[in-house]
Amino acid sequence: MAERQTQLIGLIGGMSWESSALYYRLVNQAAHRRLGGHHNARSLMFTLDFDELNDLAARGDWERVAAVVSIAARHLEAGGAAFAMLTAVTPHFVADKIAAAIGIPLLHIADPTGRALEAAGHRRAGLLGTRYTMELGFLGERLEKQFGIEALVPPEDERAALHRVIIEELTLGVVKPDSKALLLQLAKGLAERGAECIVVACTELPLLLAMEHYPMPAYDMVELHAEAAVELALAQDRTGRLEG
Repeated sequence: MAERQTQLIGLIGGMSWESSALYYRLVNQAAHRRLGGHHNARSLMFTLDFDELNDLAARGDWERVAAVVSIAARHLEAGGAAFAMLTAVTPHFVADKIAAAIGIPLLHIADPTGRALEAAGHRRAGLLGTRYTMELGFLGERLEKQFGIEALVPPEDERAALHRVIIEELTLGVVKPDSKALLLQLAKGLAERGAECIVVACTELPLLLAMEHYPMPAYDMVELHAEAAVELALAQDRTGRLEG
């Protein structure tokens, strides 16, 4: 029997539109690799306004961020999505609140990466992303608790510099050579402190540097997240019935 997609993927987009487009491309590419022909992923996306979310995050109003994103998640659930996923890393800071607001699973971005690092035998990983991702601890804590992997982050000034590049350049589609050099510098600094690999924990950072160009093994959290979504969407229940 030919493999079929049995679950509708629910994508919460608009964090930023660049990241939404990237997720849409990745899930469809992953589905096509698995299914061949003219297949793509069956999905439903609810797009939020990044300017609103960015302002709320900058003011530290994460309760409101959770409320806004939870509304989007409930729309996806009402639309028939079998599970939901956030199309950005930073909003996972409130992933538990969003998951509690819906009756379908929320596919957490840290888990596919944790499984990949665990399989490769890595115990210490350098974490690169927005200032929120690097400083709030929600990814590092989950990786350590669930998979026994220690996450290292750059010093404060380097975190601030990378955050500026992501927000002021990459989320607007701007790619600069100096920013690429900065990213490589940060990765090398983490390696010198004992990181065995790099976890690229930002949807926009692959726009700046491909995984193979890092000075050590690098893992794209977004790509692993998208692959895991397609894997889940292709799973059939025990009766063989189609769901979603």
